[in-house]
Amino acid sequence: MSDILEELEWRGLIAQATDRDAIGAALAAGPVTYYCGFDPTAPSLHHGHLVQLILLRHLQRAGHRPIALVGGATGLIGDPRMSGERTLNDRDVVSQWTERLRRQIEPFLDFEGENAAQMVNNLDWTSGLSAIDFLREVGKHYRLGTMLAKDTVARRLASDEGISFTEFSYQILQGMDFRELHRRYGCTLQTGGNDQWGNLLSGVELIRKADGTGVQAMTTPLITKADGTKFGKSEGGAVWLAPDMMSPYAFYQFWLNTDDGDVERFLKIFTFRSREEIAELVTAVAERPKAREGQRVLAQDVTTLVHGAEATERVERASQALFGRGELQDLDAETLGHAVAELPRGEAVVGESNLVDLLVATGLANGRSAARRTIAEGGAYLNNVKLTDEDHVLAPEDLLAGRWVLLRRGRRNLAVAEVAEVAGA
Repeated sequence: MSDILEELEWRGLIAQATDRDAIGAALAAGPVTYYCGFDPTAPSLHHGHLVQLILLRHLQRAGHRPIALVGGATGLIGDPRMSGERTLNDRDVVSQWTERLRRQIEPFLDFEGENAAQMVNNLDWTSGLSAIDFLREVGKHYRLGTMLAKDTVARRLASDEGISFTEFSYQILQGMDFRELHRRYGCTLQTGGNDQWGNLLSGVELIRKADGTGVQAMTTPLITKADGTKFGKSEGGAVWLAPDMMSPYAFYQFWLNTDDGDVERFLKIFTFRSREEIAELVTAVAERPKAREGQRVLAQDVTTLVHGAEATERVERASQALFGRGELQDLDAETLGHAVAELPRGEAVVGESNLVDLLVATGLANGRSAARRTIAEGGAYLNNVKLTDEDHVLAPEDLLAGRWVLLRRGRRNLAVAEVAEVAGA
């Protein structure tokens, strides 16, 4: 088998490992059964989970056997955060989120063939476990000193809110998951984000003490931007994978807006492009930064990976059409709605609002005199068509999807007017 561990390290997908040489040797001898857990503490996976899914996929493509665990049990508790106790979600809600996450994970893995993936739910082996059996069979292997030393736990203990026994016990449950998968399927490697290092070690130690066997764990780095700020839609925000929480258009635009300094790292982590392809794209970004070739490939690949090729094609057509490089009228209402969702907007009335009104209402002109000046200078566009008649009144045929009209001032300043009512109706 190829040196998959070296490839993962080159891509920046490895942060910590229990024994790098042992993991490398096992992966080279292969196949290795490995797993990653995903807790349903929200109705969607996000960019942090995407790193794990890509890691699982790399390993499966190298011939190893993945197990994707959706935490129907651990999701009822939640991993301790650095501050503040989690709100315990209703069981029905967690069950619904578990199913949503399962459907999100499935497209990333191959469930057929010699190294077919498996999907499991830790509620299957915890729901029937009594408190006495849990304490006798699992709890006896844990030492409080080690548990208290975990970074998140130590911080919470030192804070005013402290930490509940419920969240404190999370690391035992995750350790029990690794032991169960080791016993059932011969799983010998767990992966996770670097903030999960303590929980991963919990399983490694439990298996060593309970079964007398050595297993391994490794983590991926937490993704930040080149300037050190958080990786997300906004400071602290998440890039959701579910289209009903972040539209494919907004998802695509997030990657397209990647800073030049982050392109190489993100291409390595979030795409499956070869070293040669990435090197060419990095050179293109350095030599022709305005073309944003690296960002476009990044946005195409990641959007296709998460939402599919058809959604990516729709998004790209919408992105081009907004700036006059495609037909706005050809866009479906949903894609168009997502494309204009973040634009400045104003209200319009069919049969009443004229071009001056629209420019002012959408904020593209600071007053009616400025609007007339823009029109006279040839800088006003309605649905990407240049208009020089300031008295042009909005007509039904101007509407996109029966409700919007796109306004542009100059080349880059966009806004959308939304129909409030039809005059005389």
